[in-house]
Amino acid sequence: MENSAKVFYQEDCDLSLLYGKTIAVIGYGSQGHAHALNAKESLGENARVIIGLYEGSKSWDKAVKQGFEVFTAAEAAKQADIIMILINDEKQASMYKNDIEPN
Repeated sequence: MENSAKVFYQEDCDLSLLYGKTIAVIGYGSQGHAHALNAKESLGENARVIIGLYEGSKSWDKAVKQGFEVFTAAEAAKQADIIMILINDEKQASMYKNDIEPN
């Protein structure tokens, strides 16, 4: 029995499924920053990519300078159709419980 991974390419994806959606990327460190920029570049004006951070985050200004709308994680969750949680593992549970789940 062969266990080979299936590789997906650009032409395998139907990005139109994301058109008209608001995608909230929670976190703007190494992972969040990369995923947010990729989504923004791939989807262009067809979808809205926003950033959710905790108040006082040192990444806030960086995300704004790179052209993103930035909100608290709670406000981003309220606005989002799709949420990507890309923060430190240690902070994920409390952020989810306090900011994302209620919204």
